[in-house]
Amino acid sequence: MSRLKTRADFLRLARGRKWAAPGLVLQMAPVEGDETRAGFTVTKKIGNAVVRNRAKRRLREVARAVLPLYASPGCDYVLIAREATPDRPFASLVEDLKQALRKVHGGRPPKAEEP
Repeated sequence: MSRLKTRADFLRLARGRKWAAPGLVLQMAPVEGDETRAGFTVTKKIGNAVVRNRAKRRLREVARAVLPLYASPGCDYVLIAREATPDRPFASLVEDLKQALRKVHGGRPPKAEEP
């Protein structure tokens, strides 16, 4: 999975579909091709540099675990940390991301749950 790094990509996704869960906010926008890319944002409101880095590491690991199985090909995603991200149990973050993926894709089940 590739990473989103340019400001233009993040701004494009800000205009896309969004879903807020207790542990994270997910933004999604379709893109040409079959590649799935992800970006991560943690603002200073979350805490000092140590807390922000912990939140970013947790988001990257959740994305690494969930997106290859549940993301739709040809979509870009941005995961935004919330105040609960650094301390939320990892299993809850995984469920938050799965639920957010279902919501931004119109309520259809993720591809791993399809028969």
